[in-house]
Amino acid sequence: MDELPLLINIAMALALAFLGGLLARRVGLPTIVGYLFAGIAIGPFTPGFVGDVSTIRQLAELGVIFLMFGVGLHFSFRDLWRVRDIAVPGAIGQTLLVAILGVGLGQLWGWPLSTSIIVGLALSVASTVVLLRSLMDTSLLNTTAGQAAVGWLVMEDLLTVVILILLPALAPAEGGFSPVSLGITLLKAAAFVGLVAFVGRWLIPWLLLRIARTRSHELFILATLAIALGTAIGAAELFGASLALGAFVAGAVVSESPLSHQVGADVLPFREAFSVLFFVSVGMLVNPVFLLHNIGPVLTITAIIMIAKPLIVLLMGFFVSHSAFTMLVIAAGRSQIGEFSFILGQAGLSLGLLEQEHYSLLLAGALLSITLNPMMFRLIKPLTRLLQHFPRLWRLLDRHGPAPALPEEGAFGHVVIVGYGRVGEQVVAVARALNIPHLVIESDVERVDRLNKMGTATLYGDAANSEVLTHAGLSRARALVSTVPEDATGEMIVAATRDLAPHLPIIVRTSTEAGVRTLADLGAQVVIEPELEGGLEMVRHTLLQLGFPLREVFEYTDAVRHDHYDIAVNSDEEHRLLHDLLDAANNIEINWLRLDDGSPLAERSLAEANIRALTGASVVALIRDKQLFANPKSSTVFHVGDRIGLVGDPQQLAAAAAMITPLRTPVSPGG
Repeated sequence: MDELPLLINIAMALALAFLGGLLARRVGLPTIVGYLFAGIAIGPFTPGFVGDVSTIRQLAELGVIFLMFGVGLHFSFRDLWRVRDIAVPGAIGQTLLVAILGVGLGQLWGWPLSTSIIVGLALSVASTVVLLRSLMDTSLLNTTAGQAAVGWLVMEDLLTVVILILLPALAPAEGGFSPVSLGITLLKAAAFVGLVAFVGRWLIPWLLLRIARTRSHELFILATLAIALGTAIGAAELFGASLALGAFVAGAVVSESPLSHQVGADVLPFREAFSVLFFVSVGMLVNPVFLLHNIGPVLTITAIIMIAKPLIVLLMGFFVSHSAFTMLVIAAGRSQIGEFSFILGQAGLSLGLLEQEHYSLLLAGALLSITLNPMMFRLIKPLTRLLQHFPRLWRLLDRHGPAPALPEEGAFGHVVIVGYGRVGEQVVAVARALNIPHLVIESDVERVDRLNKMGTATLYGDAANSEVLTHAGLSRARALVSTVPEDATGEMIVAATRDLAPHLPIIVRTSTEAGVRTLADLGAQVVIEPELEGGLEMVRHTLLQLGFPLREVFEYTDAVRHDHYDIAVNSDEEHRLLHDLLDAANNIEINWLRLDDGSPLAERSLAEANIRALTGASVVALIRDKQLFANPKSSTVFHVGDRIGLVGDPQQLAAAAAMITPLRTPVSPGG
């Protein structure tokens, strides 16, 4: 196997990352911790299998590109603007203060100024992955405090991109810091961003739309990867910018396309896989022996991350008009560092601004802070109670200004319809006619164009990918209707929907008998199999033609559907309903009679006709001009052409027929 070093390294890295991530989740820790420990296990400083650091680091560059592409894809100035009063001054102020603290510590330890700056900036940046995971685990993501923390995160991500642009100006190869080098760096970055923003903003969405029209999912994925990687490499080779900046700008441009949700779904597997390799490559650089010999600096760095950073956030709470709880949530979320700190650290290493020992301290701080971060969220409530024991301090911190506006939630009470084929088109038509709010998810771009022209809310993408479904507002919807015939696709849609919205009613189509029970087991309330449904409809019409009561027939067919189209009478409910049908058929009939010219009832009221007293049959309905009137009033006047619905036993109905239409035979409601 010596001729396959790349495959061996990838296999070992992913296998150990899987085991490490699984163990981390089992003990309630973020999966990143498991990935980092997997890297330590195959690193050059531990016994056993030793991975090729150079090979895995090159693969890790792809992880950086896809991570930053994803950040750009989901970056939103609108979200940032909604919480600007806390996110903008908070992120900038905290970054500066923590950086100053890091610089002071570095100078105290005798580090070069540039090294101290990089370490200080790396300590100020929190992990996007860890923060979002913690907010979801504590059910805080969609709260006011959670949205303020996310806005702070967005601003921090933007600052990180700016820092990556400026780093080359500090590099020794460029002669150290100088206004000229800084100006050249900014001009190159501005030229790159301007070119991509003005040319790419038109070209990239146009290209993606043309590729989507080919109806080739493979070509669409290849185009997405080419855009992400090509833009990142072009930024580095042609403009001297970082790969991370190129990937971020590419993602931001693609986010303007109506196809961005599908792009995000297609990139997600690559981002997740290569970002795992990125974290593994970071762990491979950790030397446990070095950390043990430098336990003092390691604990100091960790204290800055987990104590100094949260305290700085809380101190800033004295100057912004937001609740103490919001500031405590933000403080807990900032008490860790992660992927962006690693990206900054690796950029510093490649530019000669950091030594390996400095980077090792950052890695140790990240490992400890990520591991302990869940504990910080558990401290929020006790700290709230503690602060309330100091009323003056609490009043200063708990400044209830205007709460940051939550992002617009979009549609509410809508029906999500997956697929716009023949079946989906019928469902959409009915929803439009009844003014039911609806959203269509469709992977055919031509159908999407047609729906957009109709003014129908549409989401382009493959609904079998849960990343696309997350944008459909399932938690606020009334129902999901999946019209796609493929069982595998339907199963993924149902499973993802049940995970995202546990109580949402799901109506789904299947093409096989086996799929009926499988989809029901996954959580679909109603599963329709067209061929079996056609057979059941024939049973229903047959029973109605034989004179069985309408209500009992519907109850029976619904029971068969509930039993997954099993026609065999094997449930107590079906036995009962069949007996009800037989009892009703033996004791009462429902019949419809047309009132023709010459009928003695013409132009007489129901009270004047006195049908019940004369025949024993009861008039229960009337159809006139294709309109149904149930239980007509005694003042209702009969007209020629009316169809009268009566109930009674056979003798009563025969007497009523002789009275109403002596020369005609009974007819059905549609006759």
